[in-house]
Amino acid sequence: MTAARVVVLAGPSGAGKSRLAARLHDAHGWPIVRLDDFYRDEDDPAMPRSAELGIVDWDHPDSWNREAAVEALATLVATGSVATPVYDIGLSRAVGSTVVTAHPDDLVLTEGIFAAEIIADLRERGLLAGAYCVHHHRFVTFVYRLARDLSERRKPPWTLVRRGLALMRDEPRVVARQESLGAHPARASELEPLLSALAR
Repeated sequence: MTAARVVVLAGPSGAGKSRLAARLHDAHGWPIVRLDDFYRDEDDPAMPRSAELGIVDWDHPDSWNREAAVEALATLVATGSVATPVYDIGLSRAVGSTVVTAHPDDLVLTEGIFAAEIIADLRERGLLAGAYCVHHHRFVTFVYRLARDLSERRKPPWTLVRRGLALMRDEPRVVARQESLGAHPARASELEPLLSALAR
């Protein structure tokens, strides 16, 4: 049994990371650790703010607890079980917790807009099996993201539109940064067969 079982699914917000992880979970039963659940509460003093939008900067790496996420993944691989937060984006705070379990031969899928930030940490601990930056053309991502955020009522509609346009402008930089951190660029459709082969 190897500890190098964590697969990082990074990429811009709305690129399809969660959908890909859900399909792989359904096909193989692999556990999912959602890094967006490690966001800080909105009133946390450590929360950064966007000067452009005048709201909390949910797209800044300091808006989530990186250390807690890495420790949770290490515990899951080592023990087969870990409690993770459940974060309500509409309320901007954790509202509970859930237990994630993994069998010894499972790949552990971890996804989120900040997933690339922990690639080096996972590699240093010997936990990393692979890291990928899932993305499309940025206009396609904008449409997918806005449709998702509106359907889930994540924030007021005008806030979602303003944030979405800002993210679309910034997407090339986001993708370049994630690739520089070690995430290989890929389409979701390419990763399903690739990860299935990796598991075998």
